[in-house]
Amino acid sequence: MNVKTTRRGFLIASGLSVGIATLASTKFVPADEAPAKQKPDRLSGPPEVSAKAWAIIEGATGKFLWRDQETKPQVMASTTKIMTAWLVLDLQRKQPDILDQVMTVPEAAAKTDGSSAKILPGDRIQVRDLLYGLLLPSGNDAAAAFAEHCGEHYRQGGDPESAAQVFVAQMNRQAKEWGLEQTRYFDPHGLGKNHASAQNLAQIAWKAMQHELFRKIVQTRRYECEVLDAKGDKRQLTWSSTNRLLEIEGFDGIKTGTTTAAGSCLVSSGHRGKDHLIVVVLGSTSSEGRYVDTRNLYRWAWGERGQTD
Repeated sequence: MNVKTTRRGFLIASGLSVGIATLASTKFVPADEAPAKQKPDRLSGPPEVSAKAWAIIEGATGKFLWRDQETKPQVMASTTKIMTAWLVLDLQRKQPDILDQVMTVPEAAAKTDGSSAKILPGDRIQVRDLLYGLLLPSGNDAAAAFAEHCGEHYRQGGDPESAAQVFVAQMNRQAKEWGLEQTRYFDPHGLGKNHASAQNLAQIAWKAMQHELFRKIVQTRRYECEVLDAKGDKRQLTWSSTNRLLEIEGFDGIKTGTTTAAGSCLVSSGHRGKDHLIVVVLGSTSSEGRYVDTRNLYRWAWGERGQTD
């Protein structure tokens, strides 16, 4: 009986000692010493967004309207493919039949990591079709295949580089020709450290949207085509766009991009009545966040331009 009593006494004593220690270690902060509150949400100006940088331009003229952190270079991920597609399309000036050419997919290109157009080594596919595989499912394999196939057309003099390296060099030459000082390419797909400012990327998007086929491709939600494999057998490919804004009336492009370094990016095109805007968001905190950021920017911008429901 004494042992039982003693044990209970010990437990009670232990509980009291813990409670006293806890109270002793608790620090009560006076109200006047607490961290300052953040500023209240502003009632005017553009909405708060999670993106690191954004820019809005007028679709009809390419004129910049509003922006934030627009000149700071950001990792651009697969929005890289806007320039890749533009260079393929621009080859029509030198090679009028480029879109009708049938290209053979190199093994190295087919094995490119990341998002894929599901092309295989030795596949034979028309250039026009593979542009959909580049821009809808954001095929890194398609980007690598284009660099190999089209690079030779951009070779200058006795360049010793591979066709793919020549293609990337042309991406940088084109950016320089357009005066895009915050843009640099290291690959044709965006898996690496390609970077651009929101302002520069908006300019690239505006340039690309002047091409009729580019506009047609980026507003397409689903595309099917036929390829011949290395044995000559036919295979059907189906590609769906990664751009969820296409599910909403009034949006008609352009390109998503996501990597760990870049965050979630979106270059988009939207119409309200006769008004056309291009909005770029870079470095949003999530895939869903880039759509929320973008739609809030459109809603605010159209309100500023007098658009109503």
